[in-house]
Amino acid sequence: MRNEGKKNVIGILVDAVDYETAVEFILREAKEKRGATVSALAVHGLMTGVMGAEQRFRLNHFDLLVPDGQPVRWALNLLHGVKLHDRVYGPTLTLKVCERAATEGLAIFLYGGTHEILSALTKSLKERFPAILIAGTETSRFRRLSPREKRELVSRIKSSGASIALVGLGCPRQEVFAYEFHKQISMPTLAVGAAFPFIAGLLPQAPPWMQDRGLEWFFRLCSEPGRLWRRYLYLNPAYLCLLALQALGIKRFSTKGVCPTHEELYG
Repeated sequence: MRNEGKKNVIGILVDAVDYETAVEFILREAKEKRGATVSALAVHGLMTGVMGAEQRFRLNHFDLLVPDGQPVRWALNLLHGVKLHDRVYGPTLTLKVCERAATEGLAIFLYGGTHEILSALTKSLKERFPAILIAGTETSRFRRLSPREKRELVSRIKSSGASIALVGLGCPRQEVFAYEFHKQISMPTLAVGAAFPFIAGLLPQAPPWMQDRGLEWFFRLCSEPGRLWRRYLYLNPAYLCLLALQALGIKRFSTKGVCPTHEELYG
């Protein structure tokens, strides 16, 4: 197990951990019924915190932010010399958590995506882990929830019998969701991004050689250019420039943010 603690990557506190440490933390929090917050953070997710003071506050108050993307792992190694040998990829972390949950009889709740995604995801998880307990599923509403809808959703998740909530709303909505819900549901909430459609088999994943070389962004850009071109063509160069400034000691990045003054909960 590797756990080098939280490290500052251009103002965002990323946990220098491996899969084993992350899974053990999540399972422990589930068994102890604590509302922990976990997110698998790639460059896009990290940059949402860099560009927004409120989002930076949320991210830096997460219990666990794991390095989802290779460029985030490389930054941890470059800036802090932690020598992580692998990233903690959201879809793989999701499968590892589901496998352990199935083995230990802990039920999961799936929130986010469409009916098609959740149906295919449920089928895929049950085929992979026949003993898995899925306490409930609920689709995204793709809009802001009213206070009443939020209370009702909290009630449904809590009464479902789940021990772990997996949230696939896309970044940054899923991190906002986890931050605003964690005190109200007594279970770890995992923001896992595109893990839902990937595991469901509805969205192609980059081949391993591209993932290992940090080129997953290019594969996804080619797959969904209309939706992702702004994210990658603007944010990736900005990330590299800011990282260079930190590595060269030209700029120090504060981890302080601004506490959100109102809820931004989307579902």
